[in-house]
Amino acid sequence: MAKITAADVKKLRSTTGAGMMDCKNALVEAEGDFDKAIEVLRKKGQKVAAKRADRESTEGVAIAKLNDDNTSGVAIVLACETDFVGKNENFVSLANQFADIAMNFDSKEAFLSADFGGMTVAEKLVEQTGVIGEKLEITAFEKVQAPFVGSYVHGNKIAAIVGLSAAIDKADVLTKDLAMQAASMGATTLSYKDFDPAFVTSETEARIAVIKKDNIELGRLGKTLKNVPQYISMSQLTPEVLAQVEEDAKAELKAEGKPEKIWDRILPGKIERFISDNTTLDQEECLLDQNFIKDEKKSVADYITSYGDVSVAAFSRVALG
Repeated sequence: MAKITAADVKKLRSTTGAGMMDCKNALVEAEGDFDKAIEVLRKKGQKVAAKRADRESTEGVAIAKLNDDNTSGVAIVLACETDFVGKNENFVSLANQFADIAMNFDSKEAFLSADFGGMTVAEKLVEQTGVIGEKLEITAFEKVQAPFVGSYVHGNKIAAIVGLSAAIDKADVLTKDLAMQAASMGATTLSYKDFDPAFVTSETEARIAVIKKDNIELGRLGKTLKNVPQYISMSQLTPEVLAQVEEDAKAELKAEGKPEKIWDRILPGKIERFISDNTTLDQEECLLDQNFIKDEKKSVADYITSYGDVSVAAFSRVALG
């Protein structure tokens, strides 16, 4: 039998990332053949991966990477089963290595097929599943390319990347603020203009049904009822709808005995409140339509205009779970 030296074990461990005893046992089984030892470790990983295929991998780390000239960014999630592994220094290092490779590809499929030290990224995930003993997978892959791209990562749990239409002065500040907004508030699309009408209709019915159900219980408990909106998105507030809102507001002021000469000072506030109450979907899901987290008196869209002639070309957000 070939003699297994400490140097052999160290070399295999450096190549594969496997534990010292796993490397030693693999070399013994392979009778000192380095390539066969790597295959032994891969097969071990495949067996462990098969056993843990139905496990949930909801912990891990979210990573964002930008290229040197800030024209491209990628965000990925390397997921595992436990927070203990997700915080491990070697695991985080592996995630960063994956992200560096991901920068060179435009799709998750191409990334998983990419080379990682003589094996594919997908094979490396299987191998490390055997090494760590937990299911590992890439659960998110997002790429943004634009004239200027910035990013923000929150506690290694959420990562966001934002691309601007132009590389303006202080683009780094703007993209960081916008990426922080996306990470914190969970926007899924850029604007209410992106919504499919059928989705808005379905969501309106569902949300109103939930509020009415809640109000039954609130009424039973003698608590203040929630306001039941007519709409949930600016996409529903046509000029005709807003014109009717203004007429209803005038009728209300008249019934209250408010002098007509002061209506112009009151009406904008009433209409603004109506729009706020009837655009909850936009405020939750649309980046540009949300209140800016650093100044809730303005929308994200208003904040962007303070930087001049620039717009958001694209954004993406990834998170654990």
